[in-house]
Amino acid sequence: MEQRISIVTLGVADLARAKAFYEGLGWRGQEIEQTVFFQTGGIAVVLWGRDKVAADAGVADLGGDGFGGVCLAHNVRSRAEVDEIMAVAAKVGATVTKGAAETFYGGYAGYFTDPDGHVWEVAHNPGFTLAPDGSLILPDFGGTAA
Repeated sequence: MEQRISIVTLGVADLARAKAFYEGLGWRGQEIEQTVFFQTGGIAVVLWGRDKVAADAGVADLGGDGFGGVCLAHNVRSRAEVDEIMAVAAKVGATVTKGAAETFYGGYAGYFTDPDGHVWEVAHNPGFTLAPDGSLILPDFGGTAA
């Protein structure tokens, strides 16, 4: 199998609210058949009713009351950009769970949750290269491939 993620689907409680939140961050999406698609570099982020995602995947919807073990990351080119995005996110309804601060790896990052509790990290990591289109290029960590 090729190493690739094409789409990240976020199950949401209220599609209109979720769409308004992400548009408040400056994203522009397309809504079709009660689903919102955002082109995000080389992948897409999709908003779809949480109950519909669960039914489509054949799993029980246990609600959004706890951390699901998934964190989405948005890497940026500067510390100032981290601060700017964190401020905009808070303004449009995000809950800042950890304010932007220095990291153990020499970077700068903060965390917020969207109105449905999806965890986002906004990070500047000087060791990671961002291509002009925003795609992430990992460095050679000096180890062997798994």
